[in-house]
Amino acid sequence: MSERITKNMARNIYFGGSIFAILIFIGLSVDTVQRVPELSHSDKITESVAKGKNLWEVNNCVGCHTIMGEGAYYAPELANVFDRRGMKDEGAFKAYLQGWMASQPLSEPGRRKMPQFNLSEEQVNNLADFLIWTSRIDDHEWPPNIEG
Repeated sequence: MSERITKNMARNIYFGGSIFAILIFIGLSVDTVQRVPELSHSDKITESVAKGKNLWEVNNCVGCHTIMGEGAYYAPELANVFDRRGMKDEGAFKAYLQGWMASQPLSEPGRRKMPQFNLSEEQVNNLADFLIWTSRIDDHEWPPNIEG
């Protein structure tokens, strides 16, 4: 083999490498698309979960909180709040969230304030269902610690 790379050799390496990279990208894309329903458990989206997601968006919760790493970092990550509070019972979590939302804003000095949204009991339950559904998504151990 010669010590120099000819133009033809360089062209072949470029096109061969490009085709290889494109094939890898297509293969990984197909694999990801096939695995999304399994990882996201989208088959378990109920009307209550959809209403909770709508409340999340309408009230701009992402303006302060993150969910699965997306959003602002002013307030805690909420994708794992159901797990973080150590609750296995959905009813207990809904009762907890009812109390938490009703007590806002807390009057502790030096603490960030969450506004009072004046949500109805049904709305808070819908939001709780959305957060419970989110906690069951396979997010590959995100966030890296339980406190977000």
